[in-house]
Amino acid sequence: MDIKNTVALVTGAGSGLGLATCKALVDAGAKVVAVDVDDDRLMREMVPLGDSVRALKTDVANDASVKAAVEFAVNTFGALHVAVNCAGILGPCKTLSKGELFPLDLWNRVIGVNLTGTFNVIRHAALAMSQNDANADGERGVIVNTSSGAAWQGQMGQAAYSASKAAVMGLTLPVARDLAQHGVRVVALAPGLFETGMSAGMPTKVAQNIIEKVILFPNRMGQAPEFSALVRHVVENAYLNATTLSIDGGARL
Repeated sequence: MDIKNTVALVTGAGSGLGLATCKALVDAGAKVVAVDVDDDRLMREMVPLGDSVRALKTDVANDASVKAAVEFAVNTFGALHVAVNCAGILGPCKTLSKGELFPLDLWNRVIGVNLTGTFNVIRHAALAMSQNDANADGERGVIVNTSSGAAWQGQMGQAAYSASKAAVMGLTLPVARDLAQHGVRVVALAPGLFETGMSAGMPTKVAQNIIEKVILFPNRMGQAPEFSALVRHVVENAYLNATTLSIDGGARL
């Protein structure tokens, strides 16, 4: 799909991977609806991107909020061709710690944002995309979801996060099968350790140990523009579908 003149919805757009994705899509000529729950930061980050972007406070875990965001994209720019799910939270907690159980409300919150929120965007975006005119390949839309290396290499305290990201990877094939008849592709990306707000709280010693002993090459954390460059490639490469692509410097935890 030629990104130029397409309309994209990006969740988690106020920072990190989502923000970098917005910038990459705008640079490629797309119109972008950027959504995030942190509307102050979202508005601040989107202003420099100009008239090609509209910002809207959206909670991906809330069905009405997502429906309104997709409708806003279609009403504002005339269609929706690309959806990129970058919204996510960590929710670190051990299953059992000092006699205390993993709180179910925390579990439900992580699953609600990372998994249910992702699927919520998928279903509303897919409906809008199904109404587009098809291109020469019969393509009407592309959905890119964010999984994680934690999907299969989860660490201590990552039960909820790893479960949610493994589920995002797991839904990729069946949803791609569901949407094939509508000309909509579905691809998941599994980033490793990236320099984002999520990794910022990691102790320097721990981060350095991972970089030196776990990441093969290059020996550093990933940069958000490297993720967004892969998003752009997925959108532009019509033969990528129903798969999960790792972008992790060869990290094996």
